[in-house]
Amino acid sequence: MRFIRDILAEKKAAGRPAVSFEFFTPKTEEGDRTLLTRTLPALQELKPDFCSVTYGAGGSTQSKTLMLVDRIQQDGGIPAMAHLTCVGATRPQITQVLQEARGLGINNILALRGDPPGGVGEFKKVEDGFEFAHELVALLRGLGGFSVGVAGFPEGHMACKEGRQVDWDRLQAKIDCGADFVVTQLFFKNEFYLEMRDYLDRKGVKVPLLPGIIPIQSATQIKRFTTMCGAHLPPTLVADLEKLGDNEAAAAEYGIEYATRQCAELLREGVPGLHFYTLNKAPTVTRIVKNLHLA
Repeated sequence: MRFIRDILAEKKAAGRPAVSFEFFTPKTEEGDRTLLTRTLPALQELKPDFCSVTYGAGGSTQSKTLMLVDRIQQDGGIPAMAHLTCVGATRPQITQVLQEARGLGINNILALRGDPPGGVGEFKKVEDGFEFAHELVALLRGLGGFSVGVAGFPEGHMACKEGRQVDWDRLQAKIDCGADFVVTQLFFKNEFYLEMRDYLDRKGVKVPLLPGIIPIQSATQIKRFTTMCGAHLPPTLVADLEKLGDNEAAAAEYGIEYATRQCAELLREGVPGLHFYTLNKAPTVTRIVKNLHLA
């Protein structure tokens, strides 16, 4: 299957933004069926450039992540990327996962340090494991045969107490170790992304920075997500959602409108693509992509 770095290079040459979708690993067999028989076929009609599948805390969904990436590639014919973290895994164990991925024809990896299980407490390196994502990037580069993506945080990682620019310097270190592209954490103020982009550009970073976009489904849900990842909710957005109360249908409509405006502005700024956190649902993302005339 094609390398994502090549896909992004071709889209840049054509003057078109890439469109990609992220899925999480369902916890039930019914969730698996829904993703594979309903969500994926519906989003496949939008002709995405690639998809990605998350990796559970401590590698808890390792086998399912690889299975879903394989199914997306085999059944959907779409290049897919497996997330891979350093949490609770030794270097030999991570190498074994990568060998399994290679055997399945999975050659796109999002290299992540990962968060502690449940997002509680501090990250703890295991003996003969990795402490930082750039070490995982270096391993992948040493093995060869993979296109490597890394995560970027427009507002700075929650664990980085030194400030956003220090966190962006650490992102540059991951890129310097061989990352081909960056997928950002979700954000709702484009200024955060643009500041990060311009900061890295001044430092000579030229790899594609794909903004991560999450459609709002409900006020409760988005507040939970942003609390978990440290993203900022603009006061006007919060006020608008509070006016809608518990009306989830209205909140979803608002989310579609907000994401459409946000993405349109990013496209005017020349972003290399848009990476949508689908939450394993097709209707909302479909409408946003069609609103942007990217289908």
